[in-house]
Amino acid sequence: MLTWFRARKRSQRTAAELYGSIVTAARREAFYLKYGVPDTPDGRFAMVVAHTYLVLERLRQEGEAAKELSRAVVEAFVSDMDDCMREMGVGDLTVPRKVKKATGALYDCTIAFRKAAAEGHSALANAVRSNLLPFEAPTVADCIATYMLRAAAELEMHPGSELLAGRVTFARI
Repeated sequence: MLTWFRARKRSQRTAAELYGSIVTAARREAFYLKYGVPDTPDGRFAMVVAHTYLVLERLRQEGEAAKELSRAVVEAFVSDMDDCMREMGVGDLTVPRKVKKATGALYDCTIAFRKAAAEGHSALANAVRSNLLPFEAPTVADCIATYMLRAAAELEMHPGSELLAGRVTFARI
């Protein structure tokens, strides 16, 4: 029983490190200045979702060894969304509903991006536009799709052992 708790705690620490890297990557200025992603809560959310998707997809390639870690990364996302909602002043009674909506968006985007990435750049750009940035110019979704495909290719080369240890680096912008 104690080994289960220790393994879970270790998984949560590793997920916190991965999620910290996700948020750091999502906040890079170039997304907002160069690519035109709006520097708003919605724009920042879109970039966190895109990077979380990239990490979850890479963890998926690690198979059974990464299942617990993937779950813990999603839990870190949920916890962060809860904290962000509260920091933005969302009422206590509304927070759970908004967090559920954000988690649903992550799930929907993961499914849509996985399917679209297999079809190529234009399909992924359409998925980004329809799921994350519906009100932005098509060129913004194009830039994000290009980045995501490049980042996914680079993450495939990233050693699984590094990822499972909580270390990840994302593509340059």
